[in-house]
Amino acid sequence: MSYIELTDVAKTMKDKNVIQELSFRIREGETFGLLGPNGAGKTTLLSMMSANQLPTSGRITVGQYDTAMDQKKIKSIVGIVPQDISLYSSLNAYDNLRFFASLYGMKKRDIQKRMEWLLDLVQLTDRAHEPISQYSGGMKRRINIAVALMHDPHIVYMDEPTVGIDPQSRNKIYELIEELKALGKTIIYTTHYMEEATNLCDRVAILDQGEVVALNETMELLKIVQSGIVELTMTSENASEMAFKTLKQLMCITSCQVNGKKLTLVVSIKVQDAISKIMAALNQQSLPMEDVKIMQPNLETVFLYLTGKTLRD
Repeated sequence: MSYIELTDVAKTMKDKNVIQELSFRIREGETFGLLGPNGAGKTTLLSMMSANQLPTSGRITVGQYDTAMDQKKIKSIVGIVPQDISLYSSLNAYDNLRFFASLYGMKKRDIQKRMEWLLDLVQLTDRAHEPISQYSGGMKRRINIAVALMHDPHIVYMDEPTVGIDPQSRNKIYELIEELKALGKTIIYTTHYMEEATNLCDRVAILDQGEVVALNETMELLKIVQSGIVELTMTSENASEMAFKTLKQLMCITSCQVNGKKLTLVVSIKVQDAISKIMAALNQQSLPMEDVKIMQPNLETVFLYLTGKTLRD
């Protein structure tokens, strides 16, 4: 069953096409990933899906509601976890939750019980009386999530909720997402970390420059890379730059990325045959290397295969 549907959605901002005629459906109860580099259009897409912005053209429905006509109803069923922390640092967790509950129009008799449940969910009951200014980045992220859940929304939009936090805090957020999934929430999760999309999401849409270049279940997306990807480590950054100029001329290499001493190559023929050609080209130019690896397909390599770029570009 389609719960969120985009039909020919486009967005133009300052004469730039930020979103380019996207059409896809999100199922009720699934965790749907939007994977792409910074600037791919993920945040703009979430803003339109939450009725904070309107598309330049096309139509978005959330539940049975149209974002162009039913903004208030959409906001009542959607919880938004923004990329930036949206809390009052001088207030404690209870006061922040009460304030946002009032914005949602919640009844006072329901607020206390909901706050206690959410603080337990995000594992911050013992710190709830302290001002937010004393919280770590990971704790602020978790309270940010609690705020988004205060009105018990059916749908939760999470815009890169693990950016800039330590691994322990990141794992706690992953556990929290699994609990939300168990409660049947529909989650739309934006990230540029391929491991998050792989581990958390039922399906993933890969975005690049406002376009969906692929959309499917993770295991199906991995099948897109039917050739292979080779990673070379050269003896120096200068050697890697020279190798880049040499190898990008080979017909069997469809994409070549350089990062320091490492080169990542997408090849169009059998990997072992490609490695033989790569070695011959490097030897001809007297360019020694330290290591060569055949990379297993993951969403990072799928993105590289589809766009010729890495997710960190």
